[in-house]
Amino acid sequence: MKDSLIVLAKDALASLRNLLPIVVVISVFQVFVFRESVSGLMSMAIGGFLVVAGLTFFIFGLRLALFPIGEGIAHSLAKKGSVFWLVVFAFVLGFGTTIAEPALIAVAAEAAEVAAGAEVIASSIEAKDSYAFGLRMTVALAVGVALVVGVIRILAGWSLPIMIIGGYILVVLITTFAPDEIVGVAYDCGGVTTSTVTVPLVAALGVGLASSLKGRNPLTDGFGLIAFASLTPILFVLVYEIIVQWN
Repeated sequence: MKDSLIVLAKDALASLRNLLPIVVVISVFQVFVFRESVSGLMSMAIGGFLVVAGLTFFIFGLRLALFPIGEGIAHSLAKKGSVFWLVVFAFVLGFGTTIAEPALIAVAAEAAEVAAGAEVIASSIEAKDSYAFGLRMTVALAVGVALVVGVIRILAGWSLPIMIIGGYILVVLITTFAPDEIVGVAYDCGGVTTSTVTVPLVAALGVGLASSLKGRNPLTDGFGLIAFASLTPILFVLVYEIIVQWN
């Protein structure tokens, strides 16, 4: 119990140190640029405290549960030599964590509003909800596929730089054929997948798998899954948006 409290205190100090520059910059702008009142600063201070507390418990929870779970399951499946279940686990992990990603939910909802305003889709609530849900499902499917490809890459020992470069070349080619108004949405969807829920489990999966395989280095082979998780949603969303516009 004592060790856990010490680790929690260290996480709190680290969170405070990381967020302090942001708080200082915002405070300076609030006082000297926007001329906000003291009450506004108090609200910001309370909000900053809650953010530090939330981030502290989030990091503590990752270290306590999520990282060991991801690494443990990958290690167990690799030791059993069950490639099929390892691939299934990778897909379900990528799909499940992404569909629940708060950043993706927010971006999908905003993209639906913009698409309705640009008359890409109907402005009804049902149409916007359907568009946002389809966008979330597309990104979640893309991340699931990305983790499958990433796991196979670790198992087969394929070159990560070649695959990443090839993927971005494909992104550039598809972008040239995509309507301008959907390109930004696609690229943002690639960014939101590397957020609070997805990244810890994806990283744990890669490191745990690489650690379990003879001849694999967790540092050089275990990382790279997050790069795939950022790349494939761009491809999938570009295609999804093109299909939506054609219909």
